[in-house]
Amino acid sequence: MAIHPAAIVDARARIADSAEIGPYCIVSAGVDIGARTRLMAYVFVEGVTKIGDDNIFYPYTTVGVASQDLKYQGEPSETHIGHRNKIREFVTIHRGTEGGGLITEIGDDNLVMAYSHIAHDVRIGNHAVLSNGATCGGHVVVGDWAVIGAFSGVHQYCRVGRHAMIGGYSVITQDVLPFSMTVSPREVKVFGPNKTGLERRGFSPEAIDQLHKAFRLISKAGLNTTQAVERISNEMEIGPEIEELLAFIASSERGFVK
Repeated sequence: MAIHPAAIVDARARIADSAEIGPYCIVSAGVDIGARTRLMAYVFVEGVTKIGDDNIFYPYTTVGVASQDLKYQGEPSETHIGHRNKIREFVTIHRGTEGGGLITEIGDDNLVMAYSHIAHDVRIGNHAVLSNGATCGGHVVVGDWAVIGAFSGVHQYCRVGRHAMIGGYSVITQDVLPFSMTVSPREVKVFGPNKTGLERRGFSPEAIDQLHKAFRLISKAGLNTTQAVERISNEMEIGPEIEELLAFIASSERGFVK
């Protein structure tokens, strides 16, 4: 394995033979790093942290450090990171706490841009993008293919649905609907389906049109949530996307952005 002589790697860490640890990195006991994963330089990894294959960590990132949650009392917890993720400069990823299942988890093929923060007990799916300075508070759940815009903050316990896009500088205090494009220049609004993103990912024109109609009923028809859901259920063809949208609304505990 390629470990730079200026790196400090605990003998109890498990490092794949094909992994690369760059200069001035610090890797503590309990860390497990998979094949072909690269820590470029000045990367700090501690705690029980399991990192998969083909990831790249850019300089000055910190992974698996203790939570900032004042309730955290040092209980043993973990950080899990999947495969093929790109973690850019100055990203901070904190391990889980007892109140959130003792694990912070990042899936596969995600891009986490510079200065982003992933707090304790956050769960991020696959193919998500956290743009520069994006912040996920504790216990946030981010679905597959979601995009969180630059310098946007997602309040703890909120969920971001699959294929959603949050515009830059947004303040998210409620769940963000799947497939939506949501922005908060001054107040949070849902503007309709994430049309361009859905087209790029192969969703049919019919599915996108149905989502457009559903979002009009939810956000622009002057209906409350119960009335909007009733009209969607009675008046529209319930394909898999609409079914997922309705299920997401039904399971929302904090309310959702309208």
